[in-house]
Amino acid sequence: MQVPKPWMTGLLSMAAVACAPAHKQALAPEATEAQALSVTLLQPREHLYSAGQPAASDWHEIAARGVTTVVNLRPADEMQERDEASEVRAAGMRYIQIPVANGAAITPDNARKLSEAIGSANGAPVLVHCASANRAGALLALMAAEAEGMADDAALAFGRKAGMKSTEARVLEVLSVD
Repeated sequence: MQVPKPWMTGLLSMAAVACAPAHKQALAPEATEAQALSVTLLQPREHLYSAGQPAASDWHEIAARGVTTVVNLRPADEMQERDEASEVRAAGMRYIQIPVANGAAITPDNARKLSEAIGSANGAPVLVHCASANRAGALLALMAAEAEGMADDAALAFGRKAGMKSTEARVLEVLSVD
């Protein structure tokens, strides 16, 4: 057996240390947590999440991520007799429903209601959801422009980051009226 030269031992040690962080990163708990939910949580800003419809089994994991308030934008007739309020409360979070049935309901009034709901969480993390995050992103964009005074282009980018897609035309329509 050949004995390694002292400089080779040092080189091998440095290589092992250099590889260690990459290995630890691959095993980070965040990677496994993200796979535990049935929906993707978008995070357009700190303490604010948006998503499509979470499964009943998702609420405890969402609460474990620090969310204290859930704002559901889906009207009751979309919920197929599901009692989401009870599911959310059973996971220890507050539940608020602001029915936004379609694009016509993406209004400054509903944006104000959403702003109040988010504000009532006193800076704690909030999840805003609808069926696909499309209405959530649109109402968040309108809220950012109307209630927070964000420039229209920045508000639209914020809404896209939160899941706005086909509802962008409605947000543009509302913003051009004001």
